[in-house]
Amino acid sequence: MPGVRVEAAPAKVNLTLRVLGRRPDGYHDIESIVAFAQLGDVLAFEPGRTLSLGVRGPTAAAAGHTADNLVLRAARALADRVAGLRLGRFELSKRLPVAAGLGGGSADAAAALRLLARANRLAGDDARLMQAAQATGADVPVCLDPRARIMRGRGDLLSSPLDLPSLPAVLVNPNVPLATRDVFAAFKPDPGQAQAAAITGSSSDLRGLIAGGRNELEGPAAALAPVVAEVLSALRALPGCRLARMSGSGATCFGLLESRRGAAAAARLLRETHPRWWVRATVLS
Repeated sequence: MPGVRVEAAPAKVNLTLRVLGRRPDGYHDIESIVAFAQLGDVLAFEPGRTLSLGVRGPTAAAAGHTADNLVLRAARALADRVAGLRLGRFELSKRLPVAAGLGGGSADAAAALRLLARANRLAGDDARLMQAAQATGADVPVCLDPRARIMRGRGDLLSSPLDLPSLPAVLVNPNVPLATRDVFAAFKPDPGQAQAAAITGSSSDLRGLIAGGRNELEGPAAALAPVVAEVLSALRALPGCRLARMSGSGATCFGLLESRRGAAAAARLLRETHPRWWVRATVLS
């Protein structure tokens, strides 16, 4: 099985996010409409005798120690489940901001599992791939087959793919990392808040479901990093911005625009006015 294989690791964006309660295992039950951006990290793989990983790219320095990378954790989790699994050398081009609410590390791990599956001729629906994803991290299962879905539980309960229309968007990260654990720890449920109806995925108007939703972690994230509120305000002030919201546990926020041209123009404007922010125009689907 010679040759290098390359796999995209698209950014995950939480279009909505509800926190339903804390679980006995320390995680939280959530419900979220998730989409994927047409941008992200890139992972290359060359089969070999030993497992190794190299990391490069504009955000590689912030990615932490290579030994702790989820790519290696995912590979080992699959090797534990597949006897004789052929491993090899991974090279990760890290382009997404780290600890940003975009599931970058989880997307990288999922890309590693897809690469290993192809290199070892495992079917895409082999149950051991999902088992390895679940053992690696809460967001890895939804990234394994990166299509829009409803994500529930700790992230392990996934709907069928959604027929989500393409959504031109701009992603903004103020280059302030936010640890998921800290944001969830700061979350305090509002006992007076009426519980919203559960998302069923049966509605043809997913745009309406997204517009009527929210991200319940925005408040605690903004309390830990006030710049989140600044980013949301800047997005909402953009011409043609239909909706602005934080993704995941932040600090990345997204704005939905009317068109790809509008998203590109919005990204240019934000780069001019906030040159220290990470800003990208993309399409979510």
